[in-house]
Amino acid sequence: IVLVTGTLAEPSVRMMARQLGDRFAVHAEVIVLNIQVAALMTGEWIARKLKLPNGISVDRVIVPGYCRGDLQPVEDKLGLPVEKGPTDLHDLPTMFVEDSAPTERIGYGNHSIEIIAEINHAPELSLDTLIAQAESLASDGADVIDIGCDPQSDRPAWRGVGDAVRAIRDRGLRVSIDSFHSKEIAEACVAGAELVLSVNSHNCDAAGDWGVQVVVVPDDPHDLATLEPAIKSLQRQDVHYRIDPVIEPIGYGFAASLGRYLETRQRFGQTPTMMGIGNMTEMTGVDSAGVNMLLIGFCQELDITSVLTTQVINWCRSAVREIDAARKMMHYAVTRHTAPKHVDERLVMLRDTRLPPVDGDALDELASRLTDTNIRIFTDAGMGTIHAMNKLVHARGDDPYAIFDQLGIDDPSHAFYLGYEMAKAVTAVTLGKHYRQDEPLNWGMLTRPEVSHHERRRNRIGK
Repeated sequence: IVLVTGTLAEPSVRMMARQLGDRFAVHAEVIVLNIQVAALMTGEWIARKLKLPNGISVDRVIVPGYCRGDLQPVEDKLGLPVEKGPTDLHDLPTMFVEDSAPTERIGYGNHSIEIIAEINHAPELSLDTLIAQAESLASDGADVIDIGCDPQSDRPAWRGVGDAVRAIRDRGLRVSIDSFHSKEIAEACVAGAELVLSVNSHNCDAAGDWGVQVVVVPDDPHDLATLEPAIKSLQRQDVHYRIDPVIEPIGYGFAASLGRYLETRQRFGQTPTMMGIGNMTEMTGVDSAGVNMLLIGFCQELDITSVLTTQVINWCRSAVREIDAARKMMHYAVTRHTAPKHVDERLVMLRDTRLPPVDGDALDELASRLTDTNIRIFTDAGMGTIHAMNKLVHARGDDPYAIFDQLGIDDPSHAFYLGYEMAKAVTAVTLGKHYRQDEPLNWGMLTRPEVSHHERRRNRIGK
């Protein structure tokens, strides 16, 4: 293996070459080209400058991940496969591990859990707002859009329910109706709703007129026996149904309600079952991703094939996307009897999956080799330290203001750029994330693409 690098990264690349030899029994030859910053390399430039050592049989040539341009000229010159490495040197070993891209594994992405996403307080919203919310939820991964109505059944029916269902159906979306009001439900079903949430012994006798599947809940959530009158009525009417034993929030009987899902499986066999996981995420003051992941894992193991969620409170604002990722990961893990770890890292958002080791001596050596005034920023999350360096200074510490004062920056645009990067660096050391200058912090599925400072400058020069 030939690893191509520039002069600044040479010590780190040589250390990585030794690690590759120890871990994977490969011989990694490092070729240092006469350029300080590897990110400034282009395919055409490498083709002109790169010469392979004599007497060595080469299988692969790996150039820096930040290298720009087409690598075909390099392959044409060498007659060998040439590929870009990762943008982070510490990720280079992943190129030597089979199946290193978990989400590309055979079978990954399959799922068996349907997501029903509720639009709360639908009668209070305009038709345009309802349609916009429905389309947004569907794009996030929802399979069915649930029209959430007022819970009381002794009120006038919502006169706009049929128009709302038809408008969402006209967008090619599936719709359910969340109401105990029989007239409201009937109008929604005529308009195209395919599922009713929910029925119990008080309204189940009307279900035969609706012609759609229903979700049956117990009259008393603490007593599954109260399901049986409604189930018998639905069976007499030949109405398809799924059971929701009702999960309850922590402090209101959460543990016991999980037990009732197990009891439902024992009592009713493989009858289709639903869980309203929004009861947990909306009522638990914590980022919803972990809660959704655990509940989806529970559902996958118990073959609960549909979940109901909502995105009302701010910490649940990405719940549908989280559940969509979780159902794929849990399906993969449960069907293959493996832990849901290192399968899909989109739900690792607050902190990073791994942090590369930071060598303080190596940073000192790098600072001593710099020959220009461009500021390089590094972080050591373990020590809570930020490093900023150029040929004149190596400032370090945990106070970005103090570090900035040592850099002698008087250009406003450069100061703005460094302030932006320092803010990312502080966030990284605070949360335990890997900081890479000119790249966005990794927020899992919530990561926002970022155009680097250097790319913006190149674009301006090109114009």
